[in-house]
Amino acid sequence: MEYEHITHSFEPIYNEDSEILILGTLPSVKSRESQFFYGHPRNRFWDLLATLTGEPLPAGIEDKKSLLLAHHIAIWDVIASCDIEGSSDSSIKNAVPNDFSFILKTAPIRQIYTNGGTAYKLYHKYCEKVTGFEAVKLPSTSPANASYSLERLIRQWNQISNT
Repeated sequence: MEYEHITHSFEPIYNEDSEILILGTLPSVKSRESQFFYGHPRNRFWDLLATLTGEPLPAGIEDKKSLLLAHHIAIWDVIASCDIEGSSDSSIKNAVPNDFSFILKTAPIRQIYTNGGTAYKLYHKYCEKVTGFEAVKLPSTSPANASYSLERLIRQWNQISNT
């Protein structure tokens, strides 16, 4: 697999009622193809959010946006551009972070969470001093994180319901 330079190609989901911000690393190959977050069919993000919110599993992009906004959740990614091999977070180099200031100025964000360890490390390295927010690291919903069952993810991610 070769390195490819990727530039984030879609906008964050948030509004003036968003209270928590969940940050991934950057869109996977499948997410870039579908032009929306967590587009890999085996990524457990949407199953997890549907379970935690008591909502039905969202089908399309508009349903996913509605689910997020109805529950005051904003999502985006830490990285604006980087060099990467496929969807492998561990291969990321030459990372340029996204600017979160417009989200933080618009929405009363109370907590930032990261979806996985790489997102957490990159947020801590590039963004924490700028935003003034410490992020809470949650286990990745990626299919690459096979050691976590959906039930185990739900137990760990349940804290987003309590913020």
